[in-house]
Amino acid sequence: MTDLTDNTATDTAVVGAVDTEVLRERAVASLITARERTMLLTDCVEGPDLTAQHSPLMSPLVWDLAHIGNQEEQWLLRAVAGQEAIRPEIDTLYDAFEHPRAERPSLPLLPPREARRYAADVRGRALDVLEGTAFGGTRLTEAGFAFGMIAQHEQQHDETMLITHQLRKGPRVLTAPDPEPVPLFTGPAEVLVPGGPFTMGTSSEPWALDNERPAHRREVDPFHIDTTPVTNGAYQAFIEDGGYDDPRWWTPDGWAHVRRNKLTAPLFWRRDGRQWLRRRFGETEVVPPHEPVLHVCWYEADAYARWAGRRLPTETEWEKAARHDPAGDRTMRYPWGDADPTPEHANLGQRHLRPAPAGSYPAGESPLGVRQLIGDVWEWTSSDFTPYPGFKAFPYKEYSEVFFGPEHKVLRGGSFAVDAVACRGTFRNWDLPIRRQIFSGFRTARSENV
Repeated sequence: MTDLTDNTATDTAVVGAVDTEVLRERAVASLITARERTMLLTDCVEGPDLTAQHSPLMSPLVWDLAHIGNQEEQWLLRAVAGQEAIRPEIDTLYDAFEHPRAERPSLPLLPPREARRYAADVRGRALDVLEGTAFGGTRLTEAGFAFGMIAQHEQQHDETMLITHQLRKGPRVLTAPDPEPVPLFTGPAEVLVPGGPFTMGTSSEPWALDNERPAHRREVDPFHIDTTPVTNGAYQAFIEDGGYDDPRWWTPDGWAHVRRNKLTAPLFWRRDGRQWLRRRFGETEVVPPHEPVLHVCWYEADAYARWAGRRLPTETEWEKAARHDPAGDRTMRYPWGDADPTPEHANLGQRHLRPAPAGSYPAGESPLGVRQLIGDVWEWTSSDFTPYPGFKAFPYKEYSEVFFGPEHKVLRGGSFAVDAVACRGTFRNWDLPIRRQIFSGFRTARSENV
């Protein structure tokens, strides 16, 4: 936790715009929902599975658990309430920038019982702080920002822990109902998004993070975008056509990555005779053809798009498709409008443990008819992760600023593993183009004249 130099600045678009008590209730509910999920993800396995590192790409689950508590202590108890540190000696152990994931199993981490006790102690005190904090006076407390930030942080780590569960060997320990079956989608394959300006980002969403700010106008040429994410069945056609063996479809770096790592299909897939199987949370199943493809890296998404004679949408195009209502040139919070997501709008919050079939959630489609822009799978875009004009890091540079640059590609829209508190039409995710353990998919686009 570092720079708080901007904590006296207020967002005038937020002040007075949202009822304080409504936000306080939302903060309580968001923190409780996140903690229930954290406990579900850590209570479902025995101690050895909590302390083991199931992949060098991920932390031990017990590290995530104590890190969640430590961040909550630092921001809500120390920064907001000015309380003395409970466990100052563990700060460096749970500093994500101090210790790479591969090193964390060798650290003297809190054992599971102690980590649970610590996180619970912090949470009890944090709820007391929340009850007595005035939402205003500093940028950190304006509209309850710090509490929303911590709820989002915990949910982001919950998604990370769910990824760890997917990578974990052994029998399935998590259960959830599948999404409701839907008729095969027979709508148009793509829709036209008209050209012209629109407002990107936000200056008024009370819990938006620094990289989503500020709102600014962007000019976009007309383009077509897929109505739904690319499906497993469509991606299989790319594989069967020799997509992984043809350098024409790959960037030089992507082709080198494919050859070096002998990639032949999405992560967790394997061929069994004439069919493809995949491993999903400890069970093996036939790859469902109508679900959005999952666990592909940026290089794979980009290669598929080239093979299909298309391209990945830019981040700006994606957001215009997700937020722009041509009627009255209106910019919305979500594709369906300004209302918070419900189960009818999108597949979010680990309610299911898989994407819904392509074409699901008609209530969540955009005014132009684009579906599943929120939830199901994170969608790779063609854009590098860069700051918006007028960006200011807050409350610490290590959240966004240190990742800006061409090394990271932007993903949008969230996945079935993302909670609604950490998923908006403006929310920006980013990762290295080689990453595919994440719940990532994509949709394609083309310019109007192509």
